Amino acid sequence: MSGISTQSTSASRALELFGAYSPIALTAALLALVPLRYSDSRTMMTVIIIGMVFAAYTIAFNIILGSTGQLFLCTGALAGIGGFTSAILTSKHGWPFIPSIVLGTLLASAIGGLLSWVAVRRSLDAIFTGVVTLAFSLSYENLVLGRKDLTGGENGLRVKAAADTILTTRVAPYYVFLGLVVVYLVLYRLIERSHVGWAFRSLRDDEVAAELSGVNVTRYRVYAGLIGSAMLGLAGALFAHNREFIAPTTFAFGAVDVRVLVMLVFGGIGSMLGPVIGAVALTIVDEALVDFAQLRIMLYGIVIVVLFLGFRRGVVPSVAALRERLTHLGRRSTPAAVKPPGSTPRS
Repeated sequence: MSGISTQSTSASRALELFGAYSPIALTAALLALVPLRYSDSRTMMTVIIIGMVFAAYTIAFNIILGSTGQLFLCTGALAGIGGFTSAILTSKHGWPFIPSIVLGTLLASAIGGLLSWVAVRRSLDAIFTGVVTLAFSLSYENLVLGRKDLTGGENGLRVKAAADTILTTRVAPYYVFLGLVVVYLVLYRLIERSHVGWAFRSLRDDEVAAELSGVNVTRYRVYAGLIGSAMLGLAGALFAHNREFIAPTTFAFGAVDVRVLVMLVFGGIGSMLGPVIGAVALTIVDEALVDFAQLRIMLYGIVIVVLFLGFRRGVVPSVAALRERLTHLGRRSTPAAVKPPGSTPRS
């Protein structure tokens, strides 16, 4: 009997793992087919690579905002810290490719953790955290523009170290960033299924109740800041080497933070696949409106308003709610078993 019970438990765990990670595998398989259609066009490959980069940004931002409710309006700044640090070390100081990326990632992580620590220690809510991080983002942009000796200022900085890597080819970078997105999704799921994920959800739902139940608010908020910022720094560093040229506009607030926030809200805050769905959808919208020149921004806004009216809670939560509603209606519409004549109910 004990052997049968052990086998049943193992089978249940295998099914649970399959249900948890199969959406990631399916998403990766579908996205892996995209270059089969667009591999002949360098322009289209550039567009879809940027889409994958923004998917990585949005997953990282989802860990910070969607998991613990910290409104970081410095997504572009944290990615830019990773990108500019790696680019400066390789182009100005001759550092090897990988160590420069590691240091850029660690620096972005440290700054993100520090911002989380300041927000918690000062008891800042989401709005004031957003104000503080926005101020940091603007300070970062002024620093990039002011230190022309390091960043090139408005003229930008040419990244030299990536010349001999696969990041500068046409198709291979897409799979590099797709792999990064898959790793980020797996990491998100691992966190979600761990005690850290339970603490994150407690903080997001009710910080006071979480603290009363023994959750260390400072520790777990800083954890989210460290992890999400490291992910942003790594993606920004790889993107800098892929582009081979970066400028202040590459990681500017308007170019990164606004788009990432829209992608996350559209896909579904706090959902695992929401960031990917939002990034794919908004990348398609961007490309569809590219020929409308000056009308593009207005049309982009109209399309976003329509999308948000259709999916107020985000695509993933809306679809999940619709599926649950249909399942409930299906159960209610199932006819009850017909009782044989003469039967009496049991007391």
